[in-house]
Amino acid sequence: MTVAEKDFGAHRAPLQLPLMKNYWLVKSEPDAYSWNDLVKEKKTSWTGVRNFKARNNLRSMRVGDEVLFYHSVTDKAVVGIAEVVRAAYPDRTAKEGEWSAVDLAPVKQLRQPVFLDQIKAAPRLKSISLVRQSRLSVHALTSAEFREIVKLS
Repeated sequence: MTVAEKDFGAHRAPLQLPLMKNYWLVKSEPDAYSWNDLVKEKKTSWTGVRNFKARNNLRSMRVGDEVLFYHSVTDKAVVGIAEVVRAAYPDRTAKEGEWSAVDLAPVKQLRQPVFLDQIKAAPRLKSISLVRQSRLSVHALTSAEFREIVKLS
């Protein structure tokens, strides 16, 4: 007897709660891979992540999660919204170790870029991981943080 059968009786289907959508921010140097590259290709494998925290964030991504696309180094700005279209799988570019990749597809470009200085100046965003852990390439966001960044565009 399963827990659901025990608690709800065998005649009922097990209780299934809908999965909550998660929100993320990924960083890329625009000279290496830009938002325009993603739009042109319509989908990409997000490979090459070699930081354990960022890898674990990739592994937590689910299909349908929303992802802010951030141009690092030169622009330092969020420029678009993407969606996870394939959950984590082994990164084919890894020569050694257990690294992961996900597939992303573009959803829409932001009306205007949201620059890092704007994010740092926003009271509700000044302590997000993008500000605290600037070298991390894959960041988890709350839905409120995600919405606040989009609102700034």
